[in-house]
Amino acid sequence: MASTKYIFVTGGVTSSLGKGIVSASLATLLQSRGYSVTIQKLDPYINIDPGTLNPYEHGECYVTNDGAETDLDLGHYERFLNRPTSQANNVTTGRIYQSVIDKERRGDFLGKTVQVIPHITDEIKRRIMLLGNTGEFEIVITEIGGTVGDIEALPYIETVRQLKWELGDDCLVIHLTLVPFLAVTGELKTKPTQHSVKSLQESGVQPDILVCRSEKPIGEEIKRKLALFCNVKKEAVIESTDAETIYAVPILLRNQRLDEVVLKKFSLPIEDNLDLVNWKDFLYKLKYPKTEVTVGLIGKYIELHDSYKSIVESFIHAGAANECKVNIKWIHSENLATESTHKYMEGLDGVLVAPGFGERGFEGKLEAIRYARENNIPFFGICLGMQAAVIEYGRNVLKWEDANSTEMDPDTKHPVISLMETQKKVKKKGGTMRLGACDCTLKEGSQAYNAYRRKEISERHRHRFEFNNEYLEDFEKAGMIATGKNPDLGLVEIMELPSHPWFVGVQFHPEYKSTVANPHPLFVKFIEATIKASKEQA
Repeated sequence: MASTKYIFVTGGVTSSLGKGIVSASLATLLQSRGYSVTIQKLDPYINIDPGTLNPYEHGECYVTNDGAETDLDLGHYERFLNRPTSQANNVTTGRIYQSVIDKERRGDFLGKTVQVIPHITDEIKRRIMLLGNTGEFEIVITEIGGTVGDIEALPYIETVRQLKWELGDDCLVIHLTLVPFLAVTGELKTKPTQHSVKSLQESGVQPDILVCRSEKPIGEEIKRKLALFCNVKKEAVIESTDAETIYAVPILLRNQRLDEVVLKKFSLPIEDNLDLVNWKDFLYKLKYPKTEVTVGLIGKYIELHDSYKSIVESFIHAGAANECKVNIKWIHSENLATESTHKYMEGLDGVLVAPGFGERGFEGKLEAIRYARENNIPFFGICLGMQAAVIEYGRNVLKWEDANSTEMDPDTKHPVISLMETQKKVKKKGGTMRLGACDCTLKEGSQAYNAYRRKEISERHRHRFEFNNEYLEDFEKAGMIATGKNPDLGLVEIMELPSHPWFVGVQFHPEYKSTVANPHPLFVKFIEATIKASKEQA
């Protein structure tokens, strides 16, 4: 069997250039040629994982099937490749140091002084090689967070240097950098890229390929200049201009023959078998929709749209599946609690109440749900969004004015949402929620069943609180039905209003499983319902 090939993607000049999208796009191209590919992310921060981070700090926390709380880039990997990631696909400095310190405490180093080199770099190396050693993947792409020159990234760059030496032709480095356009002079400038590559070279790493982000095409002359000053071949200087959508990036990089450059450097066959038909079909539907709708996304972190990244991308997937452009109206739930709900909600074709934690903005979410329920607007509640739908129904239909979650009010007389039994003795916050894939049995004839078209499903979770089954009979008598339950624990996973055009609340996170190739069925049906509502309003 041929040895696994390793690709490292580093960044320079500035963060947020799109290393994750470039990594996912390259993986898409290689996968479309028949290669088995996976991507992992090395994050330099000292947190064990992003699970305890505020979304304002790092955007959305993405959850894998095996319950890992990870960086949002893993969502991109899954959405592009249509295959699940795992705990092994996201490594943080915190996890690396914790592992090394645990080994030291056990005496594994036999009295040696524990140092960054070789002990930390060896552990990073071990984590990088884990996926390759499974025998499942021919190519492993590793994205290194941050930028070259960051103090916290130094151990990762040193590890890349060592692996380039050890793996030889089975390893290459792609450096993503910025070629800024100065409007004052009307010129593209190469010096930032030159200095970034120089910084990488000073760490002992020579990039094999440059991917240059720019507002404008960089042209052949600048490619020659960068090749000369950065010690790379001209055909390995890849232009990456701004795209209308991240899903166009694989096509743009294919036009620059990035996949062929990579395969040539690995001495792998370049066959005429690239299959991007379905991808191009998706892009066509995205670019030329037949209709459009407006959905209100109700949340409390809307200042940073990356806090709801997977939901936004799920709307794109579902929109394309319905040949519909989905316009998102971002509505801060705190505003709904203090101002006229009608002012913000008028004209919406659908309402999605987003997940979250804590009581800030919670009352506004209840107002949004009430408006959607009373005005027959298609409603979709996710995690806390489902819990809020239950509380709103308890207060305004069952007339329990103090109905609440014990998260918001520990002393409520009607705890329709309460802390899970398994969570009551949990003290530590990190990695202790109900996490990862859990089974759910659907009620035939329900909206959920009609979406999935099967009775047994599995979805990913991230929560501590649940529907209180002591109130289930009361809710179902009043018209809100539990249409999905965990078969092992009897936990309610889905609540619906059959009397409503489309009203579904789910305890899990369907947005984590939506991909370009397989848009999530609940999002597809929700957008279908909003299209119908839009036509009825016209």
